[in-house]
Amino acid sequence: MSGSLAFNEDSAPHGNHDHFDLGTTRGTLRLTDPRRFGAVVWSISQTEGMASKLLAGLGVEPFDAAFSGTYLHAALQRRRVAVKLALLSGDIVVGAGNIYACEALFAAGIDPRTRSDKISRPRAERLAIAVRETLARALALGGSTLRDFRDAHGMAGEFQLQAQVYGREGEPCHVCTTPIRRIVQGQRSTFFCPTCQRR
Repeated sequence: MSGSLAFNEDSAPHGNHDHFDLGTTRGTLRLTDPRRFGAVVWSISQTEGMASKLLAGLGVEPFDAAFSGTYLHAALQRRRVAVKLALLSGDIVVGAGNIYACEALFAAGIDPRTRSDKISRPRAERLAIAVRETLARALALGGSTLRDFRDAHGMAGEFQLQAQVYGREGEPCHVCTTPIRRIVQGQRSTFFCPTCQRR
């Protein structure tokens, strides 16, 4: 994505895209967000106030034991949208953004245009595993940097350098050499292999 949440020296001057500072004993925690995707919300706890309202509609964490093939299959059966859009909605599972949804669907061999309620139980199991493995790999590589994202230590993510489909339109699939296709779903670019990923 873009932006950063990092500790700075207390005297560091504000830039055009710095939107929030929190003074701590370790220095100033600063939110820099050129695209304004981020937000800072304070609540007494996750179950009270604004946090409760914002978090109430979110899906499970991908590394939570509750996120299983059975859970994913049941959630997808209640939808009549393309499976990629269901993953991006955030109310089934959190963290599977555009890049990671494309990569997980490729790993599971599922065409992103497949209607979610048509995903079988075995395919939902493969997809749940692929989401978890894709996000674990992304975490290990520091996330994805497409523009200016930096982690708290100022490092760029490297996941995008290992992408199998994302951002590779027209390039050969690493598995079958079919050119990777790009379509638009929900105003987001979707990349997939039309041979390796089946409806």
